[in-house]
Amino acid sequence: MAEGLARRLGTTDAVVVGLSAMIGAGVFSAFAPAALAAGAWLPAALGLAAVVAYCNATSSARLAALYPESGGTYVYGRRRLGPLWGYLAGWGFTVGKTASCAAMALTFGAYVAPDLAKPLAIGAVVALTALNLYGVRRSALVARVIVAFVLAVLAAVIAAGLLDESPGKLHFGGTVVWYGQADGVRDQSLPPNGKLVDKETVISLTPREGWAPGTLDTPAEREIIAALLDPPVHLLAAEAGVPSGLWGVLQGAGLLFFAFAGYARIATLGEEVRDPGRVIPRAVGIALGITFVVYALVALTALRVLGPGRLAISEAPLQDVVTWAGEGWLRPVVAVGAAVAALGALLALVLGVSRTVLAMARERDLPEALAAVHPVRQVPWRAELAVGAAVITLLLVADLRGAIGFSSFGVLVYYAIANACALTLSREEGAPPKAVPALGLALCLVLAFTLPAGSVLAGLGVFAAGLAVWFVRHRRRGRAA
Repeated sequence: MAEGLARRLGTTDAVVVGLSAMIGAGVFSAFAPAALAAGAWLPAALGLAAVVAYCNATSSARLAALYPESGGTYVYGRRRLGPLWGYLAGWGFTVGKTASCAAMALTFGAYVAPDLAKPLAIGAVVALTALNLYGVRRSALVARVIVAFVLAVLAAVIAAGLLDESPGKLHFGGTVVWYGQADGVRDQSLPPNGKLVDKETVISLTPREGWAPGTLDTPAEREIIAALLDPPVHLLAAEAGVPSGLWGVLQGAGLLFFAFAGYARIATLGEEVRDPGRVIPRAVGIALGITFVVYALVALTALRVLGPGRLAISEAPLQDVVTWAGEGWLRPVVAVGAAVAALGALLALVLGVSRTVLAMARERDLPEALAAVHPVRQVPWRAELAVGAAVITLLLVADLRGAIGFSSFGVLVYYAIANACALTLSREEGAPPKAVPALGLALCLVLAFTLPAGSVLAGLGVFAAGLAVWFVRHRRRGRAA
């Protein structure tokens, strides 16, 4: 019989674990690609993402209360739809979120010291894996500190943007650029979005110390900007306040949903929560509500100060918000907040992925050795070590930009299965109104397949590989029997 995990988490701890996953590095960067897709309709995309998140949260909370075990939708899928559906949910979650762990680690490294991003990322993974091995209670306490700091940084950004009396002053009338003296600057020392205009002048779309702001308004000058953007058409549509259509709003919602997905960490900790039938639904609702309010305020602030066009091309949106609001001294504070947020997201992700690996190992969908629970600390130590090793391997060998898109695809498929499970619940089992999981299932599938084509194709490929692994393992089991 498998050993159980200690039930140590109350409502506050569970809420903090969820917040540390949702209000992570995504809030510092997710709004830029979403604005590129949705343009001035970014609030509509955010609202749609929140609706999907609410449906998924409601379904997940009811299922987690009924099945308070580690593993989340992997467990629900096995119980309600059959082993294959549970396996697909677990496969998508494990592979996708392992890639997300690596992305969060790289985000941390990039903000602290870009030239040492990978070594710092590996160090962060090692440190947080060791922390998790000491027990979930200590991890929850660290998450609480991280969440408090990140919320304070976001409050400062929101205040700076909303109190600015003349928002958008730097880019009013055209696309803002920043001019500086070339002074013999070589191409390789230019910023990623910089361009030499002539032998004496260099321009950039990112503010730099000592450079002067200006605008490019003529068609000829627009061509200079077009050379710095990919694709320029989306920017011009966004600058004009014209949405890129329903497809763009849906794609923006899919990208923003990734930032909401952290409440899954609460469900995957179901075996370590006290009174799960009461605590899990309450914690999910509170965490999601706080996150939506914060995201809505950040989105409105960014649009007010930057406008959709500038937001769409910004590499550091919240740093640009405080700069354009006249509070440039906050830029390093925002950078520290982004690095700390990345650590908070990484902490919660490693915690959640290891619990899903534990559940899959218990059911022999992954090697049984990974199901070991430490006899003293009562944590799935082998699963945590395996996840840490997998993340470090990805950091060493992979370019993870595309993996983030796949992670969005995998998370949406994961929740589509969760909603399908909730549709099978009876009233006696605490079923939500049928319209909630039905809407969640439909929207998850729509958003998943309106993501960028590369992300969709990568996601389908990884799920196909997972199916192949499933059939091979079960064929071997059948022969052994």
